[in-house]
Amino acid sequence: MPSFKIDLSTAVAFVATAPTPKLVSKQTGERAMDRETGAGLSTVGLLISDEGEGNLYQVTIPETGLPENLTPGMPVTVIGLKARDWENTFNGQTRHGISFRAVAVTPMGA
Repeated sequence: MPSFKIDLSTAVAFVATAPTPKLVSKQTGERAMDRETGAGLSTVGLLISDEGEGNLYQVTIPETGLPENLTPGMPVTVIGLKARDWENTFNGQTRHGISFRAVAVTPMGA
């Protein structure tokens, strides 16, 4: 499925929740890996505010794009944010949504 670039040039972003490893399976604990680089993937909650409206997004980022010192409330720069729609069927139920992925997140001013 195609992905779409998200323009954050007029937005501000803050860490809402610290990075946590993204898992393929909660049962086995297997970590999700980036298909291109082989880097482990993590999920970070980001509060992104633009034009007077703020939204919380769960963004997947490879561990190579995450500094160790990210803490909630920290202003950050989000590099290469993209959105992709998804749909899957499990046990006869179809679910769909939008996933968000970025190349990196860096502390503001770093």
